Amino acid sequence: MNKEVIIYADGGCRGNGKDLTIGGYGAILIYGDKTKEIKKGFKNTTNNIMELTAVIDALLMLKEPCSVKLHSDSAYVVNAFKQNWIENWKRNGWKTSNKEPVKNKELWKKLIELTTFHSVEFIKVKGHSDNELNNRVDKLANDAMDEVEGF
Repeated sequence: MNKEVIIYADGGCRGNGKDLTIGGYGAILIYGDKTKEIKKGFKNTTNNIMELTAVIDALLMLKEPCSVKLHSDSAYVVNAFKQNWIENWKRNGWKTSNKEPVKNKELWKKLIELTTFHSVEFIKVKGHSDNELNNRVDKLANDAMDEVEGF
């Protein structure tokens, strides 16, 4: 039986869609009574890259196959799995329904690989609401961006 792990992950980007952006992510991993927090900041990124990287890096922390309940306020990440976007992208040669290339394809492929190693249930949470752990990972992401800006 796989270990059951709860993950909350969030990413953000200041200046998203512009030049010289600052991004960051935060994640919390919970196994039994153990909790681990991670955060990391980046330059020249996007919000979607940070959301994906938060989930990928959190899953990479797990050293053996686990059953994961992954909480994210990113519709981009959650819906890709829950609404079968990924299956459609693969079937369409990594093109969107608009026949455009899927953005962040390499990150998606890494995340797909991790979901074949772990059993992952994606759970959408409302951002900036009363969810204590989601608010915490949002703070970690912002702290990581503050650290990058402080250089």
